[in-house]
Amino acid sequence: MKVVILAGGLGTRLSEETKLIPKPMVLIGGKPILWHIMKYYSSWNFNEFIILTGYKSHIIKDYFVHYYQQYSDITVDLSTNTLEIHRIQTEPWKVTMLYTGQKTMTGSRIKKAQEYIGNEPFLLTYGDGLSDVNLDDLIKCHKQSGKYLTLTAVRPEGKFGALDIASDGSINNFEEKPKGDGSWINGGFMVCEPQIFDFIEADSDDVIFERTTLKQLAFAHQLNSYKHYGFWYPMDTLKGKNDLTQLWESEKAPWAIWLKKEQELV
Repeated sequence: MKVVILAGGLGTRLSEETKLIPKPMVLIGGKPILWHIMKYYSSWNFNEFIILTGYKSHIIKDYFVHYYQQYSDITVDLSTNTLEIHRIQTEPWKVTMLYTGQKTMTGSRIKKAQEYIGNEPFLLTYGDGLSDVNLDDLIKCHKQSGKYLTLTAVRPEGKFGALDIASDGSINNFEEKPKGDGSWINGGFMVCEPQIFDFIEADSDDVIFERTTLKQLAFAHQLNSYKHYGFWYPMDTLKGKNDLTQLWESEKAPWAIWLKKEQELV
């Protein structure tokens, strides 16, 4: 299955980072969060990607065009204008990058990729969130449901500490990061059938996938959920970026399952 990644938004809530680069290229431990997402999918043997770009799309394209040079040992001989590559570090990825418009909404971006996706199931996620969701179990759940789309449902942590206050004013319990109000939300990491394209208006840049397509699929009883109780974290603020960076640098990143696999081979 191809992996489709939405990577064209402005990232206005992370403006400290996104004035110069698109949000998916914000660095987590020296590598773009987009790279982390792709490494995660690749760890499950999904290596064909379609990246839907928009805002500052050239930065994403340049990154992959010059990928092997960035992570390989090279010698540049300026006198002869030659380049010698000594040790190539690359990935088994096939990456298609589509410019889907500067202000195009999410649903319309996906629709523009239809001819590249083809008439087959595909994986879909956002270019700003990380998780340790079991992709094999997710796909199995989707197939068993028989529906057009399965999304990973998550319960995000609350923003503030929660207090259990007794009638006399004493605090019986303090929970620093409760699971919000207990509601499940769309965490991305979706499995889609090609039929979802019938739920996205053609020749429009204004279709919001979350407000239009998903609602229509739910009304048609074609929307399924896979409840994920493990790690999920969005990089929608500077705090989110810093938290993910801290996890990566402390070698406690739950999504970095490829590192565990590499250690097992040693």
